[in-house]
Amino acid sequence: MLNLTQRLILGCVLVTALAAGLVAIAHRALAAAGLSFVAVAFLISIILVAVGTALFVLHPIRILANDARKIAQGNLEHRVEWSSRDDFGSIAGELNRIAVRLRDLRDSEAGRRQMEYQLSDAVLQSIFEPIIVTDAKGHILKVNQAAAEVLGDAATDRMALTSTPGGDKILSAIRDAIAMQKPVAAEGEASMLPMRIGKQSRSYRLRTTPMRDSDGRLLGTVTTLEDVTTLQDTDRFKTQFISIASRKLRDPLLQLRRGLYALGKGFGGELLPLQTELVASASSESEKLNDLMADLIEVAELDTGKREFQLERLRPLPMLNDARDRWVDEAGAKHVRVEVNAFADLSVINADRRAVRSILDNLLSNALRYTPEDGEILLAAEEVKDSIQFTVRDSGRGIEADRLSTIFDRFNAFSESGTGMGLALVRRLVESLGGQIAVESRLGHGTTFRFTLPASVAVAVAHPVEVG
Repeated sequence: MLNLTQRLILGCVLVTALAAGLVAIAHRALAAAGLSFVAVAFLISIILVAVGTALFVLHPIRILANDARKIAQGNLEHRVEWSSRDDFGSIAGELNRIAVRLRDLRDSEAGRRQMEYQLSDAVLQSIFEPIIVTDAKGHILKVNQAAAEVLGDAATDRMALTSTPGGDKILSAIRDAIAMQKPVAAEGEASMLPMRIGKQSRSYRLRTTPMRDSDGRLLGTVTTLEDVTTLQDTDRFKTQFISIASRKLRDPLLQLRRGLYALGKGFGGELLPLQTELVASASSESEKLNDLMADLIEVAELDTGKREFQLERLRPLPMLNDARDRWVDEAGAKHVRVEVNAFADLSVINADRRAVRSILDNLLSNALRYTPEDGEILLAAEEVKDSIQFTVRDSGRGIEADRLSTIFDRFNAFSESGTGMGLALVRRLVESLGGQIAVESRLGHGTTFRFTLPASVAVAVAHPVEVG
């Protein structure tokens, strides 16, 4: 398709060619009369008229095009100045109306966005908990007043944030959330960020969540610092109370167990069958209560930091064999097989013997409790990177899916006949030794617990060399 300029030029060329043809015909007639210069002058005048017409038409079009270009480039205050009421004047008027409507639309959209920004900023500032907003590259875009009070001048400076207590954990969580594009929430003591506001020391729990647009593209992250100081104080008081209460009850319970043991053995005289059954039942319940108090005391020691670990180099296979031997009689009474599967030359672990024994005993106790007669329990160990992974698998009824997320919580409802503290203690012990624990289960397909403990690093020992 030809544009307007090309069409005008082509029209002028055609008109000139037609005029030249007519002049050529007239030239022959005028040449005989000696008037050929008239034909030439006529041709030149036609060419000049054609060029003038093209320029006359193109000039206002170019003016309007230049005005339209300025408006299209965003200069909505520009107006087309055109005094005549011809078609060009109509075009100029429409261009001016378009510019006005675009300006009004821009102003209204900018106002709406300004209101939305002010509203979102007011919401952000009104949140009591510290909030940090970053872009998709981890650069800090916005912090609320609470975050500014907690972090100070480092709130908007990534470099300064690294030297702030807990700042490295915040930046690490932001990087992880951007890399994995999913929420990151540290657990346990690793999530606690000690901060000081004036003379007050506060503790915050960290959580970072990615932000996405309607198409799912990553926009940035929102990091929340939840003030858990009060919760920590309450939990600390509760732990201290449980520890003191458990220790105070230990001696009376010990006397009760001794009395029941003496009655059961007939030291107080021969018992009737019903009395024997009642004493046996009371003895069994007292053993459960003793196990509960032992677990409570150990968890309280872990929470308060009073539990001291005696680390030593331990071989995985002997630890599994010892655990099997401790439970083989009880398993045999239920006709349950306990198998051990591990190589003797596995790397040693650097752990506390008592803690590892408690971990295996609690897992074996749960496995044996839910494994039916003629079932099987597997104890296994294998090397996984720089750790030893232990496995306790049973062929029991399995665990409901909705209970798996809370199975390691204190006093969970998983154990109907146990203390409800065993798995919480197992998790605390594993994590205190630098490992991790997980559970897999389906109803009707048994349950598998896996936990890792760091492998011991071999230390090079320099031996003296005899000279000569």
